[in-house]
Amino acid sequence: MEDTAVDLITLQMLQAAQATVRASPLGVINTPMIPGSQTTLPLNTACDIHIKMENLQRTGSFKIRGVANQFARRPAGGRFVTMSAGNYGKSFAYATKHYGTQGKVVMPETAPPSRSVLIQSFGVEVERVPTSCLVEVVNRCVRQENMTFLHPHDDVDLIAGHASVGLEILEAVPNPDVVVACCGGGGLLAGVAAAVKLSGCENARVYGVEPTGGGSVCYTLKVCAGVCVPGRVPYALCRRYVEEIVLVSDEEIKSAVSTLYRSGFLVEPSGAAAFAAVANDRIPDIAGKTVVLILSGGNIGKDELAHFPD
Repeated sequence: MEDTAVDLITLQMLQAAQATVRASPLGVINTPMIPGSQTTLPLNTACDIHIKMENLQRTGSFKIRGVANQFARRPAGGRFVTMSAGNYGKSFAYATKHYGTQGKVVMPETAPPSRSVLIQSFGVEVERVPTSCLVEVVNRCVRQENMTFLHPHDDVDLIAGHASVGLEILEAVPNPDVVVACCGGGGLLAGVAAAVKLSGCENARVYGVEPTGGGSVCYTLKVCAGVCVPGRVPYALCRRYVEEIVLVSDEEIKSAVSTLYRSGFLVEPSGAAAFAAVANDRIPDIAGKTVVLILSGGNIGKDELAHFPD
């Protein structure tokens, strides 16, 4: 089933999704690409680094791209339910408010209460449940409340929307040698890898980054609040197009968040994973190469920053 879905993902499909995302009434931004040489970041690697700034994206992360494509391809006036601990839920809520549809986010009770408050501010219902009950509650909403489930990462339309990050990277840097993205649920990594490879950059190496101990992707491919188990379609795409999953420690991610902040970049922990990997020499053979790293999100508050090293 997964391989069939992967085979349906063509360059033409990704380009159509990019056009949908760019025309979306949700106001998705073509975020800047900044050469590392034009920042004060202490990058000591002898390579040409470019930084894709998805931390500046509408709603604070790349997630709005996939949501824009999902909503554009669903019937108007639908009633939608999803499960999320953070960034996807925020983008989902933003979209439901814009489209005037009803929505519910089923959230693990371990998520910070501030996230529930933020999502509810868009007029979306939040139901907090034990993590083990997430799927059960979503299924109840589908059966009993006639809601349509929008998956937060295991969805072809979502992944195609996320792939617009990869296509924008190639517009700015047509022939990257290496692209580095966080892993999380796998949707961003899968979409970017597919976009890069299907666009003809067959020799480009795409790496995913996962925190130590967070990594079902690492273990299964053998290839933070924002990190979760990958879906079947992202897994199949990553297996086909991703070079390797590398690991960084929690301390390295914390240090990366602080380093980025000191250089003027507000980036959440999961969004800083790619930078942490490059800064700590986890990506092999990049000397003299053109390297693109993605800062995938910037949803972090002042209270959270207080817990990071100076």
